[in-house]
Amino acid sequence: MLVSLYVKNLALIDETEVYFGNGLNILTGETGAGKSIIIGSVNLALGAKAEKEMIRTGAEYALVELVFQVEKEKQLEEIRKLELPVEEDGTVILQRRIMQGKSLCKVGGETVSVRQVRALAEILIDIHGQHEHQSLLKAAKQLEILDEYAGEELYEPKRKLKECYERYKEIEEQILAEDVDEETRKRETSLAEFEVQEIEEAALIDGEDAELEKSYKRLVNGQKIQEAVTLVHQLTGYENGGAGDAVGRAVKEIRAVASYDEALRNFEEQLLDIDSLLNDYNRAAADYLSGLEFDGELFSQVEKRLDLINHLKAKYGNTIGKILAYQAKQQEKLDRYRNFDAYRQELIIKEAALKKELLRLCEKVSKVRKKSAGSLAQSMKKALVDLNFIDVAFEINIQSAEEKIGPGGYDQAAFMISTNPGEDLKPLSQIASGGELSRIMLALKTVLADKDEIETLIFDEIDTGISGKTAWKVSEKMGILGQKHQLICITHLPQIAAMADTHFQIEKTVSKERTTTRIRELEEMESVEELARMLGGASITENVLNNAREMKDLARKSKQY
Repeated sequence: MLVSLYVKNLALIDETEVYFGNGLNILTGETGAGKSIIIGSVNLALGAKAEKEMIRTGAEYALVELVFQVEKEKQLEEIRKLELPVEEDGTVILQRRIMQGKSLCKVGGETVSVRQVRALAEILIDIHGQHEHQSLLKAAKQLEILDEYAGEELYEPKRKLKECYERYKEIEEQILAEDVDEETRKRETSLAEFEVQEIEEAALIDGEDAELEKSYKRLVNGQKIQEAVTLVHQLTGYENGGAGDAVGRAVKEIRAVASYDEALRNFEEQLLDIDSLLNDYNRAAADYLSGLEFDGELFSQVEKRLDLINHLKAKYGNTIGKILAYQAKQQEKLDRYRNFDAYRQELIIKEAALKKELLRLCEKVSKVRKKSAGSLAQSMKKALVDLNFIDVAFEINIQSAEEKIGPGGYDQAAFMISTNPGEDLKPLSQIASGGELSRIMLALKTVLADKDEIETLIFDEIDTGISGKTAWKVSEKMGILGQKHQLICITHLPQIAAMADTHFQIEKTVSKERTTTRIRELEEMESVEELARMLGGASITENVLNNAREMKDLARKSKQY
């Protein structure tokens, strides 16, 4: 569940922190008080696009922090798969700092990408707004909802279907790629033969280019090397004032006086070590010089070999490994083209076998969907009646078409509904209004509640286009949903607000010529007064307050059933 929300320097919010409770959390406030900012801040923390204009005037940055408490082991496993930190008690802290021109996301103190945050959000929270209601009109969304309802029974068949489809498409693409005429095949065979032979004749050894380049570098700079080593040999030698000659004289001098002072023995030993090292170094330099001879034939061989390898690199790949891989690929092509008829026939047989298996899996998936469609339709009808769709008919139509096979099968789902007696069932997109869509979405969420692993649901404008008795029915349904989920809901309807387990007020204040939005939890009497405001408008009379109290009592009683 979402434990808390902390916001600083965002739009009209100076600094505020909210601790949410279990069940139904209701947010209310005057129009323009900043209710959308609260939901917007949650969206920002979960990876929504951040604009620098969101930073409060005069501030350097905006900060949003969400704290979740995760108890379900399945969710914890999914978070660990993302390699994101979770505290031992299941606490997940998600933070986003928005600055001029950039933003920074952190989970558990570790910097993460926006992509990782969005993946985390899909595990922890589900946000529903008007755009979500509109997505319900799309066939793909309706099929997704049906599959979600089918749950575990559909998971394994769909996984196998997807794998089979991907193998089938690979074979299909291979057949299309090899669909060339005889003349083209002859040309490509001839070219492949030439390229394979050219690489074979080079007899490449992986890594030899690096060794050749070292040899070439040494050979081409032979004169510079010889001049430098000769000078070094002279400077460290024992003739013509070299370092060895100077150290030798120093050894004689210190040895002559070492018997007079015991401390000088250490000096003598150090000089002897230096003399020995210098002598070894000088002999090694002499040995190197004696073997240093420019070999014109070797230079020519190295240069030609490098030229050949670089030529092949330019044609087939920038490393010997890539050249050899290209050779293997062309050899495979040769083998195919030399036995083309047999190869193509083998592909066709594989394609037919995969098509047969694919259709079998599609049929299996379709059967599960059709069975689930009947069950979901019955549950939806009951939920819709509870939401004041008095005489409603609801069905899910599954159409299967082999020519439209995809990774999810060959089914298309259509939610069919009739909200008036005597009217034919029609697709949802043809008859549902905004208010009806919000109720249908709520009905779906209620039906899917037992199958949904996500604990926290946020509803923004769930009450669009509804009022009166329907609003009370929606309120009751949200109370039921709140028994198994944590709900956070922004509403302007007192019927829904009355059902709150925890009630927050969002208000706008002006202090020192600065406008600020703040949110605070209401006590029982304050909640009644807020309901009265929503019921009575500008003038709150005792009768309005009594109506508000009665509404709260009715809400409490409805939760007990």
